[in-house]
This record gives sequence, structure tokens and C-alpha cells, in this order.
Amino acid sequence: MKNLTTYLWLGIFILILATLLNISLGSVSIPLDEIVKSIFHLEVSKESWQYIILEYRLPKAFTAILVGSGLALSGLLMQTLFRNPLAGPYVLGLSSGASLGVALVIMGSSLFGGIAAGLFLSKWTLVIASSIGSFLVLLAILGASFKIKDTMALLIIGLMFASLTSAVVSVLSYFSPSQQLQQYIFWSFGSLGNLSWAEVGILFLFWLSGIILSIFCIKNLNSLLLGEQYAKSLGTNLKQNRFLVIFATSLLAGSITAFAGPIAFIGLAVPHLVRQIIPSSNHLVLVPAVILGGAILMLICDSIAQIPGSELTLPINAITSIIGAPVVIWLLVRKKKLMF
Repeated sequence: MKNLTTYLWLGIFILILATLLNISLGSVSIPLDEIVKSIFHLEVSKESWQYIILEYRLPKAFTAILVGSGLALSGLLMQTLFRNPLAGPYVLGLSSGASLGVALVIMGSSLFGGIAAGLFLSKWTLVIASSIGSFLVLLAILGASFKIKDTMALLIIGLMFASLTSAVVSVLSYFSPSQQLQQYIFWSFGSLGNLSWAEVGILFLFWLSGIILSIFCIKNLNSLLLGEQYAKSLGTNLKQNRFLVIFATSLLAGSITAFAGPIAFIGLAVPHLVRQIIPSSNHLVLVPAVILGGAILMLICDSIAQIPGSELTLPINAITSIIGAPVVIWLLVRKKKLMF
């Protein structure tokens, strides 16, 4: 227990450092002491620095924390529910449903033309379209979860929904003009830096709801590690537990995709990274560890994506995979065993 407490405090310390580093980097380099002054509303050397920190970089850092921790926790929930180390937060087709909603708005807007197309392509329209797409897939999955007893069959249904929606997006892409296709591709890259404080607040509410639901699932998740029959013998209501886990994942992954776009790798890899560092299968330990690990990794990836000293920002979706995948491969090769 003492080691776990040490890991927790170390994780919090690294998270604070990663947050300060993330805020300091960008096209304008800002000293760390000025960042601390700005956060605590003390006098800053340059007024422009205070505006950049409070109105752009601080919301982006909070977004990175919410996105990274939410996706990582979603991945942990899915891997435990399906007993599959390759399961991630988007395995149920939520990301594909969100992508279909956005694709219909962006690449289908030419059917309406003129002013209607301009209205359709507003920022909030994309958020709403993404949310509706995820929600419709969620309804279908939840409906199937009440009728299907086999959890693996539910996983296959989720993958089929993902394939179906991806096929529709491909058809829309084939018939779309290059400008609209490019706009959709840019959305699919993911972005952390376009949210206002109000939008971050809305995302936080969804994130908090998903976290609270996940905490209620911890005991049942631990019982599922030994199989569904064992969990049932302990009095676990499998259908109710499955519903809560899927709903918590949907709140986290669906809202994150709606506001930040589909961001790969984090949800799949962070639970494995944490298990390599903290050899525990107890979700009372894994849940906070995965939340911290996801937030830290997303902040690091976003810091790299900013290209310090340059106005260019690389796609966050690409950076998460380019940076993270080799790290996971190295850890798994070194350990020579996948803990699950």
C-alpha cells in the first residue's frame, strides 16, 4: 500500500509538471514563473502573456487532461468487460457513429447549398452531429445488451456497427468535393485547442458523470476478472453491470469525440502501460492510476505536437500513435508478458 501511495503522489507531481510544460510551450515561449503568476491572478510582465495563458493555453491543457484521462479509463472499462486486451474506448462503434454524424453534416451539406450549408458547418453543429451519431449507436448497443447474454457477441455487434458506419462515410467521401473532404479529414485529426471555457465546462460535466459511474462499477469489474460465471456466483447482476460500464464508456468517449474529435491510441495503450508499471489487477488501484496516466500522456503528446517555437501544430491523433506505440512495444518486449 505504501508503494501505491508513492506511485499516486509521483503521478500527481508529474501531472503538474506536464501541465506547466504544456502551457509554457507554443509559438510564444512563456517562462514558468509567469505562468504561475497568471494562474493565481498576480501581475504578469506582459499583458499578452496573461491573455494567451488564460484564454488559450490553460483551456487546452484542461482539455488534454479530460481527454487523456477519459479515454484511458474508457479503455480500461472495455478491456475488463470484454476480457480482451485489444479492446478500446471506440470498440462499440461510438467513434464511427460520431464520424458518420460529422460526415453527413460536412460532406452532405452541399445538398442544401448557400446559407444552409454555412449554418450546417458551424462549430456547434459539428459537436451536435457528432453527439447524435454516438448516441444513436449507443442506443443500438444498449438495446442489444439487454437481449444478448454473450459479451463477446456484443463486442462483435459493436465492430459491425463500426464497419457499417465507416462504409457510409467512405461512400460520402467518394462523392464529395475536395474542399469538403479536406475539412472532414482535418476534423478526423483531432484537436485540443479549439474549446472555450464554457465548452470545457460542458465536457467536464460529461467526464465527471462517466468517472462517477465507473467508480460504482469497481467492485463488479474486479469480480469479472475471474469470469462471468464467478461474478454471477458472487451476486453480480451481469446485465446491470454491463449497462453501467457501456453507459459510462459512452459518456466519456462520446463526449470527448464530440468536442475533440476521434483520438486514437490513448484508450488502448494507457491501461497496458499502467499495468506494466503497477503490477495490480485491483480496479480500486487501476482506475485512479489510469486516469493519471492518460492525462500525463496526452499532455506530453500535445506538448510535442505544438512544435515549440513554431506556429505549426501537428495533428494530435498522429502524435499519440507515433510517440506512444513504440513505448508500449518496448515495454511489452522488455516484460515479455502482457499483464491482464
